[in-house]
Amino acid sequence: MTPFSALHHTGTPLLLPNAWDHASATALAAQGFEAIGTTSLGVAAAAGLPDGTAATMGLTLRLARQLGRGSFLLSVDAEDGFHQDPDEVAELACELAEAGAVGINLEDGLASVRLHAAKISAVKAAVPDLFVNARTDTYWLGDGSHAETCRRLDAYQQAGADGVFVPGLTEAARIAGLVKILDAPLNILYSPFGPTLAHLGDLGVSRVSLGSLLYRRALGAALDTAADIRAGRPLRGIVPTYAEVQALSEEGAIGTRPDRAQDVGSGRVGPS
Repeated sequence: MTPFSALHHTGTPLLLPNAWDHASATALAAQGFEAIGTTSLGVAAAAGLPDGTAATMGLTLRLARQLGRGSFLLSVDAEDGFHQDPDEVAELACELAEAGAVGINLEDGLASVRLHAAKISAVKAAVPDLFVNARTDTYWLGDGSHAETCRRLDAYQQAGADGVFVPGLTEAARIAGLVKILDAPLNILYSPFGPTLAHLGDLGVSRVSLGSLLYRRALGAALDTAADIRAGRPLRGIVPTYAEVQALSEEGAIGTRPDRAQDVGSGRVGPS
């Protein structure tokens, strides 16, 4: 079992924050997160490209090469593998592993179960130690059919997936039911309107991803800040200093910690 795989079998959920660039990943690592994922939406939106259209393969590889030698374990969101040919997906997986990634997230987009299973099998054959997190979009894009979800997850497990991911599923009873019938660790996408991290752990969830939430919150904070300044209101929240952000690139080890960040306007430590 690889160190990344082991994090899915500790008895408590692996909380996986998702970064979109070097600074966000390095800052999260400085907060003590041992493993960090990427967010395809964040990577795409930051470059002015649409998510889920295979438009960001080059950017995803570039980011993996920037982050793959960091102090943390890296899992890469690769949409559907950016290819329909399983051999091409396996080639991408090899490049990601060579860059230092230890995991890959592959989504089915409700495409053919056989095709997605073939992609998983091809990746596991090419890079056996790469943790394949097989995502089904039955709740994200479909009608949330329990039977269809189980059918897809079973096929992906049979194909060799190390973990399975069901974003959009927030109902506690259904989550617990899936855990009981799965052999692979279950990954759930955190929702502010769903179970808490602790509750998901009680349900048997092995991994909780934040997806694009951090990127969207960061964008929201930027909008709030601009609006506050325009309205003459005092600024809220934590603001890392210029030197701290610069250090993320210069040293790759200094993150934004609440005990070092300043609340603008007061010069004191700000609330989280």
